[in-house]
Amino acid sequence: MELKGKKILVVGLAKTGVAVAKFLAKRGGVVTVTDIRNRADLKPQLAELSRFDINFALGSHNKSDFTSASMVVVSPGMPMDHPLLVAAKQKGVEIVSEIELASRFITAPIVAITGTNGKTTTTTIAGEIFKANGFNTYVGGNIGDPLIELADSDMKAERVVAEVSSFQMEWISGFKPAVAALLNLSEDHMDRYATYQDYVDAKLRIFENQSSNEFALLNCDDDQVMKSTLRIKSKIFPFSRKRELEEGIYYRNERIIYRFDHKEMVFPVKDIKLKGVHNLENIMAALASALLLGCREKESLAAINSFEALHHRMEFVRRVNDVEYFEDSKATNVGSVLKALESFNNITLIAGGKDKGGSYAPLAELVKERVNCLVLIGEAADRMEKELGSYTTVHRARTMEEAVNIASQITSGGGTVLMSPACSSFDMFKDYEERADKFREAVNRL
Repeated sequence: MELKGKKILVVGLAKTGVAVAKFLAKRGGVVTVTDIRNRADLKPQLAELSRFDINFALGSHNKSDFTSASMVVVSPGMPMDHPLLVAAKQKGVEIVSEIELASRFITAPIVAITGTNGKTTTTTIAGEIFKANGFNTYVGGNIGDPLIELADSDMKAERVVAEVSSFQMEWISGFKPAVAALLNLSEDHMDRYATYQDYVDAKLRIFENQSSNEFALLNCDDDQVMKSTLRIKSKIFPFSRKRELEEGIYYRNERIIYRFDHKEMVFPVKDIKLKGVHNLENIMAALASALLLGCREKESLAAINSFEALHHRMEFVRRVNDVEYFEDSKATNVGSVLKALESFNNITLIAGGKDKGGSYAPLAELVKERVNCLVLIGEAADRMEKELGSYTTVHRARTMEEAVNIASQITSGGGTVLMSPACSSFDMFKDYEERADKFREAVNRL
């Protein structure tokens, strides 16, 4: 697309907004950047953009900037029903997300990975498999580097692997991945979407522009995934942890088996370092996306065998008095906590934080079966106790350190203390990483 002389508004000066503004300015766009933060709060970002010819509207948003632009590149943090976006759309302004803009300038095949849980792990593993097979690979999107940075670089990428969130897909129009993976679906971001179906619909847009020439990689063990994808046009390639598939990738008898185009590849799991039932699904999805785009069996097995857990995802911290402590701070929704609970027994679960609006009821059965005690923190503690308190013993804690100390006193040898919150962190912490650090510090002081 031609950008020279085009009047473009970039909303938000987070990492992605800065990268988009640079990209557009270099190509001759008439760029305005708007952010509700003031100049003093944006010193690093403004310094980074100082050599470019860019207009800044800071401290608040001006309606005229939105309605007079020919294109708005919107921040994922701004909901679709924001009055300024509604006004721009009514004026016929094209509104796009960063991934939509970037995809118009990327020629390499894209693997796009979405789902409620497991996106980052799956994206990272897929990137490592492609690299192990000798492909010049860019890994980005909602994980790490924005896709627009690839479009703005001299890198001759042969494969692109992108983690894609529901927010990023709200404003796509032509985004068409060669492989689109939907890992799972459960309630999340109910503070953003009016209904669960709105959230699901945003996720499903990943398949919107695919044809029968592209692949839809689907978790066929997830009823919501399969029910929601009945009408997609792409070629369905299923993965399953629970049953054998004539075509697809599945797990059976300590092996992952890939079947496609009358060929079969077998991957023993005995040397895989990444533990947890959910990670079997992540590995299968990553393997399938890579094998469908030309990767080989031997190199791919070596890549998955050498991969270790990402930070803040069921990460082992320490063993104290025959009790193991695991940190799962990235588990900010119920679906993620379900996978964690499936991986352990005799659990003391530390949970809670800022409530995201979804129901905690799906945890009830596993809490009843596997959780000896709940230690609740944060704003969501009252509602979590109301929905789950009848299934196990409940303690309350005012701080993470107090929660860890309570857990250490009530967990007997052979048990597991798992911090898997099912909530966001913003009531007590800067982000999920700070929450993880506080948990680790408390455990290491025991």
